[in-house]
Amino acid sequence: MVELLSLSIGLGLAVSLLFVEIFGVAVGGMVVPGYVALYLDQPVVVAITLGIGLLTYGAVHALSSVVIIYGRRRTVLMIVFGYILVMALALAARSIAPLAGLEVLTIGYIIPGLLAIWMDRQGVTVTICSLLIAAVVVRLLLILTVGGELEL
Repeated sequence: MVELLSLSIGLGLAVSLLFVEIFGVAVGGMVVPGYVALYLDQPVVVAITLGIGLLTYGAVHALSSVVIIYGRRRTVLMIVFGYILVMALALAARSIAPLAGLEVLTIGYIIPGLLAIWMDRQGVTVTICSLLIAAVVVRLLLILTVGGELEL
């Protein structure tokens, strides 16, 4: 049987391509809907990932008012800032988690940066809405393909 992550990413690529071709809207990166679809049953993780993407976008946007950032530099900064914020959150959660019983997760280290790139290019609302719709479509296709129980 095909591994669930591979299938989800493949379906996410197809759905991303369809969204770009039909609606002219990117869904936050080609692989992002596939990853988000696997975590739709964990809305806190999805919300934290979107929040870090927003913080990343805001940080680079604020920095660009002081420093000239464009092209590849802007793309790399978005991914690096996202990575740093995820790492900082992971370190903070590790120090707090034993006391509070918290388990803070995000969807990968690169996904928030990819979301921030598309938030910068096409707007926050369009990116988040199109991502969530595409992730739901991918999740539905996964359920139809694999069955009702999706285990990572």
